Amino acid sequence: MTDNVSKDYPVKVSIKYPERSSRLLALCTLLVFIKPLLLIPHFIIMYFLGVASLLALVCGQFAVLFTGAYPRPLFMFNKAVMQWNNRINSYFMGLSDALSLIHISEPTRQAEISYA
Repeated sequence: MTDNVSKDYPVKVSIKYPERSSRLLALCTLLVFIKPLLLIPHFIIMYFLGVASLLALVCGQFAVLFTGAYPRPLFMFNKAVMQWNNRINSYFMGLSDALSLIHISEPTRQAEISYA
């Protein structure tokens, strides 16, 4: 699938179409809501990471205000939180059957965010 986003756009999110999906996981999701139960630890951790990300955003904006540059560590932290959030949402919506472990440093193939 092609998108209409220009090549110089700083954020690109792409999700590979699954050639085969788990029927058992789809059935469990429809009948027993297994996926939301599996994601409870992720949701709890993402809540606290979201608060930390908001604080990093505010600190980053003050850094931009005074120095003219967004600090790279804050950028990388917010990028990792956003990528993990994309992985969780992809799993929850059935776009992916693979649920990654709980850590934000895992590289992802779903989001590319450039630091310009």
